Amino acid sequence: MSAVTRLAADEVRARVNTVPDPELPMITLADLGVIRAVEVTGDGTLEVVITPTYMGCPAMPEIEAGIRRVLADCGHPDGRVRQVLSPAWTTDWISAEGRRKLAENGIVPPGAAGAPLPVRLGLGLPCPNCGSVATRPQSVFGATRCQAVLVCTACQETFAHLKAM
Repeated sequence: MSAVTRLAADEVRARVNTVPDPELPMITLADLGVIRAVEVTGDGTLEVVITPTYMGCPAMPEIEAGIRRVLADCGHPDGRVRQVLSPAWTTDWISAEGRRKLAENGIVPPGAAGAPLPVRLGLGLPCPNCGSVATRPQSVFGATRCQAVLVCTACQETFAHLKAM
């Protein structure tokens, strides 16, 4: 059995950045803004710092397992994954590439967190299927707690919207 070369922190970060989100596999953890740092700690251990999208996120065990697999593959089987809750994750951390990928996969990306909500005049978010803004909320929760379900009154299709947080 050959020894695995221990890659440097920047090389490990490049690989950790490619780990897909378990709930939204079309985007990576980096696209989502969950990866905060990849650094060597005072005791020489490589540590990946992450911020969950919300407290109690059910995907965290799978996210951590994916990162641990990358750490082991990069020669850091002793590497750590540390969750940092402050500052709290915000949808503002989703990259432009992540927003593009969400839209391409039928999920309307969120607007800026904390931005004033628009006054509803009967027009909603654009439908990713037909482009109509004649949409309305169907359910405040979708496949995950961070999504809502909307319905297009033009084409009658339902679609997901990633809520601003």
